[in-house]
Amino acid sequence: MLYYLALWINQVLHPPGFGVFQYITFRSAAAAITSLLISFWIGPKIIKYLREKQIKEQNKNELNGVGNHSLKAGTPTMGGIIILCSVLIPTLLWGEVRNAYVITIFIATLWMGLVGFLDDYLKVVKKKPKGLIARWKLLGQIILGLFVGILIYFFPEVFADNFQKFNTLTTVPFAKNFNFDFSYFYIPVVIFIITATSNAVNLTDGLDGLAIGTVGIAFLSISIITYVTGNIIYSDYLNIIYLKGSGELTIFCAALVGSALGFLWYNSYPAQVFMGDTGSLALGSALGVISILIKKELLLPIIGGVFFAETLSVILQVSYFKYTKKKYGEGRRLFLIAPLHHHFEKKGLHESKIVIRFYIVAVMLAIIAMTTFKVR
Repeated sequence: MLYYLALWINQVLHPPGFGVFQYITFRSAAAAITSLLISFWIGPKIIKYLREKQIKEQNKNELNGVGNHSLKAGTPTMGGIIILCSVLIPTLLWGEVRNAYVITIFIATLWMGLVGFLDDYLKVVKKKPKGLIARWKLLGQIILGLFVGILIYFFPEVFADNFQKFNTLTTVPFAKNFNFDFSYFYIPVVIFIITATSNAVNLTDGLDGLAIGTVGIAFLSISIITYVTGNIIYSDYLNIIYLKGSGELTIFCAALVGSALGFLWYNSYPAQVFMGDTGSLALGSALGVISILIKKELLLPIIGGVFFAETLSVILQVSYFKYTKKKYGEGRRLFLIAPLHHHFEKKGLHESKIVIRFYIVAVMLAIIAMTTFKVR
């Protein structure tokens, strides 16, 4: 909205300096700063409100004896509200809100934020231990996947004139002049990606600062990719798919990076607030939808390698336990406990050390993801 106001002022009054508002780089920086300031402004207010209303983390019996999780009970949760406000408001202020890419990612983040909010509300306020029943949560993810998949598959022209040439394609990492076509399987693939990423970030949210920090690192690298994808010169130089208008997604990514830094201020060890499913499901779905919109779905296991490893550890743990129970009559475990971060915690590492090391891995993976554009 500030973007359109600035354009109008520039066109009518022609004041010096207002031309910078047309540049995505300037507006992205403004979005990141705005997001950070919103986090610092509303963060203490929301945390105070959550504490007063006794909206707090419940004791997790399955983690008794693991690290100091017994001490986390009573910490305010549903802090994902801070994330949603500090991401969506700057996107509205600095983004081109009539842009289909911006509209899609806005709806996706808000939708899964609401699904996560309902889950948290049922768990924390209504005291239902399981919160939103798994199949209803899955339904929310499937609905979002159908919305995004159908929009891209059947109505590609809403994004850009050239989008219909690439709507079912995806870039293959390390492969030059080759894009894989999902063809008729595109919509099911979109549903799978959004469901997988939203659940993966949700699984990663188990230690103070872990999920928000790794998400921030992932989106920092994605912001570069969105900018390049929407720039005809850079995309041609790197020989990647050019999507007109997709550069506006950089504003959303920058806002999310700013939001991640702002929320980390309160969520770092020892956490003053947890994001809950309100934050983790929204962030995970945003990660999946962004990758789909810029045709970089196959980069997700690299950029989101931490989330991929966390999810894989749970799948392997459950599968191996069921297999050994059927074969030997007694279930065995590959890890001391899953997800992966709790395995290292069980081995005696302090959660702060685990989080920092996961950050280092996330940075390394982000760098590797960037190299895929030249090492082909």
